[in-house]
This record gives sequence, C-alpha cells and structure tokens, in this order.
Amino acid sequence: MVPADHANQVVVAEQRADRTSVLKVEGVLDSSTYLSLRDAIIKAAIDNADAVVIDVTTLSVPAPSAWAVFTSVRWHLSQWPEVPIALVCSHSSGREALVRNAVARYVPVYPTISEAVAALATSGNLQVRRRARTELPRASASVALSRELVAESLAAWSRPDLISVAKLIVTVLVENVLAHTQSAPVLRLECKKDLVTVAVEDENAEPAARHERPTHGVDDVSGLAIVAALCRKWGNSPTPTGKSVWAVIGPENRL
Repeated sequence: MVPADHANQVVVAEQRADRTSVLKVEGVLDSSTYLSLRDAIIKAAIDNADAVVIDVTTLSVPAPSAWAVFTSVRWHLSQWPEVPIALVCSHSSGREALVRNAVARYVPVYPTISEAVAALATSGNLQVRRRARTELPRASASVALSRELVAESLAAWSRPDLISVAKLIVTVLVENVLAHTQSAPVLRLECKKDLVTVAVEDENAEPAARHERPTHGVDDVSGLAIVAALCRKWGNSPTPTGKSVWAVIGPENRL
C-alpha cells in the first residue's frame, strides 16, 4: 500500500458489497494521477459491477479543479455501461468541497459506505446484467471466433433476435483492432433488459473514429460508419491499458 501522503500516487483498493463495487481511494489526486484514477473507476464499472461507490475520505486533493475527475467518470459511465456511482467522504470538509466544486450536482455524496450502498440499492437504477468476457488471440481467426462467441452468448441469454446485427458489429470492431493496433482484442458482451452491448478492448488509448474519404470519386465508408448505422449508440471508453469501443443494440436494430 502506498502511503496517502506520497506525492503523485493514487492507490485504489476494491471490495464488494453484494452487487456494488466499493473502491477506497488513497493518495494525491492531481494532474499526474487524474487519468489513472478515472480509468480505474471506469474499469471497475465495466468489469462486473452493477454500481460503484468511491470512498475519497483519505484522498488528498491540492487543487480543487481535480475533483472534476468524478464528473468525468459520471459522463463516461452514462454513455456505457450506465452504472450508477456514488461518493463517500466521512468528514464534512470533503463533502463541502464536493458540493462547492459542483461534483455533488452530478454524483451523490454520502458520509458512510453503508449509506451509499443502501441508497444505490433502493434507487431503482440497479439493473440485472449478464456479462461475458473473452481474450482473443491476435490473429485473423479471431474475427470468426468472435462471431461464434456472440452467437453462443446471445442464444444462451435468449436474445437470438440480435445475433445477426451483433455479429456484424463485432466483425468490424475486431477487424479494426487487428488492422489499426498491435493488440490482441478482448471481447466483452453485456445483456441488460432488452439491450445488448458488444465491446472490444485494445491497448491503444487513441479513441476510434469514423473516417470517410472519397476513393476514385466514390465515398469509402468506414466500418465504424456501418456500426453507427446498425446500433442505438456507440462510443469509446478509456481503460487503464487502452480503450474499449462499444456499441449498444436494441430491438429496433434487429435485421
């Protein structure tokens, strides 16, 4: 464990409280640790949590502007996986700082972990999720393998209606990783109510973007343009090792 007064370090320790991930954050939050803390919280939400509680009681924040990391986290998670978060600070000065810097306007703040966990559990925002994660080899065969895994998972989750569109999306995402990064893709699937998310991680932090360029007078449509046309929404989420590119599909996206 790194001492809380050690400069330019943030340590995040995770515990579980039923369906909630509880993160105890210690160290110094500043411009050098801002991104690593943001990405660690997002990772906890993506991995296997229905809610995330962050205990900042012993976190040192020399510059008040650094508190904005938690509104940034809230924005990223509101896109996907839409996991609710809450902050905990046992001393009033910390809670006042969160209110003063407008963080509490977007992320609820509680004096104890038990209060935060209970509030999230009764908020109605916790939703049952089914998740699957598979590390794929860095090989062209991963494209076909990813399609098989999508079909198997969605069939097991009683969502055969979304298999066709999900297979098209995962094909683009895995091909992009193989073509534009040096990474082995990691496939993540999630099912929540009538929505399915297809996500593929890589170790390149640069966000994926659509690039359409004319080729011999004809528009060359990028794979991500196809993804955008097939899904309800898509985007990038930062991770501690790179990014996750995801697409959410619903009943209206059936083929």
